[in-house]
Amino acid sequence: MANNDSSSDLFTQAQALMPGGVNSPVRAFRSVGGSPFFTARAEGAHLYTSDGRELIDYVCTWGPAIHGHHDPDIHNSIAAALERGTSFGTPNADEVRMAKQIVSMVPSVEKVRMCNSGTEATLSAIRLARGYTGRDKIIKFAGCYHGHVDSLLVKAGSGALTLGNPDSAGIPASFAAETIVLEYNDPEAAKACFAEQGDQIAAIIVEPYPANCGLILPDSGYLEGLRSLCSAHGALLIFDEVMTGFRLAAGGVQELTKITPDLTALGKIIGGGLPVGALGGKAEIMDHLAPLGPVYQAGTLSGNPLAMAAGIASLEKLCERQPYSALHAKGAQMAEALRAAAQVKGLPLQVPQVGSMFALFFANEPVRNFSQATASRTKAFKQLFNHALKNGVYLPPSPYETCFISTAHQSHHIEKTIQVLVDGIHRIDL
Repeated sequence: MANNDSSSDLFTQAQALMPGGVNSPVRAFRSVGGSPFFTARAEGAHLYTSDGRELIDYVCTWGPAIHGHHDPDIHNSIAAALERGTSFGTPNADEVRMAKQIVSMVPSVEKVRMCNSGTEATLSAIRLARGYTGRDKIIKFAGCYHGHVDSLLVKAGSGALTLGNPDSAGIPASFAAETIVLEYNDPEAAKACFAEQGDQIAAIIVEPYPANCGLILPDSGYLEGLRSLCSAHGALLIFDEVMTGFRLAAGGVQELTKITPDLTALGKIIGGGLPVGALGGKAEIMDHLAPLGPVYQAGTLSGNPLAMAAGIASLEKLCERQPYSALHAKGAQMAEALRAAAQVKGLPLQVPQVGSMFALFFANEPVRNFSQATASRTKAFKQLFNHALKNGVYLPPSPYETCFISTAHQSHHIEKTIQVLVDGIHRIDL
């Protein structure tokens, strides 16, 4: 049945029924002002709102929609799977197909365990690292968001950062005490930490390209240094590639950098738009998971047949079409145009970009860490966001998120977006 309520009406109803009127905090538009729009449907590069508006979308459901919205191949795969049932509670053949696909694409993964979200994947990776090493402490980096995991929701990015509350209530201090938080791109801090506590550290978990406090790129040699530290001290290196996995290359950042983590957390694209996550890594480590080993992890809907069908279609399409160079070209075109416009305006703007991912920091210098990200001019981003939305372009509703480009974004989408954003940059009140 069609719903004819406006976004404003729906948000009023939602606020009476859901905390903040949303099921995920950043959707509430708190950092950009106003009320969120509600999406009625999505197609290709566009969202269509309950108010009858058409928006060019650079959120792409926060990353999964690399093929655009409502991709026909993914749709058909889900429809075929639906004819066979929605959930079995037993093993199914598509779980094996998905595992083969992931193992063939991700360099470090010899075995994989499916779950239902990126949060579940990182949570399981941390538990497995502790169980495998017999150690308790974990290193994470300020601004890296690994889902709403108790021990990792310390100086987190994404929605926690957007709401100005990087820590969360409800987490015992004893949990957070086992998490060591370092600044990203500071190799000396990591070396000093291992020198002092190396025999207690189970793992480093890192977004190799942090994308939950904007997009931050690693300094030359930084990730290689983390790999060396973990190897030297018997700790595991966990890459959180929930965002970057399959988006920047078929094998993610680890393919681009030739760095082999011990464990990898995956999600988003491997669900084709349906809820999914995965944990993969060396067979020796993965075999510590139940039922073979003592580290317990389970889930009723893990390996759900609909999610597996959607994810397989998504990955197979990437392997067939290899869209990465074209996506990078679109991202580079966007970034270069925005930098040039800001230079003409005399506006300090950094546009870090890699592949189909880019971000906007209104800052004088390239942003290398969490502290520099939070020092950027968020008022300017707010002005640009609202100008873009008014003119049919949807950016992430937070100055601390990453924009995504899909294969459905054609040249005319990129050109219109550049026109809108350049105009918005020139209108920013310094």
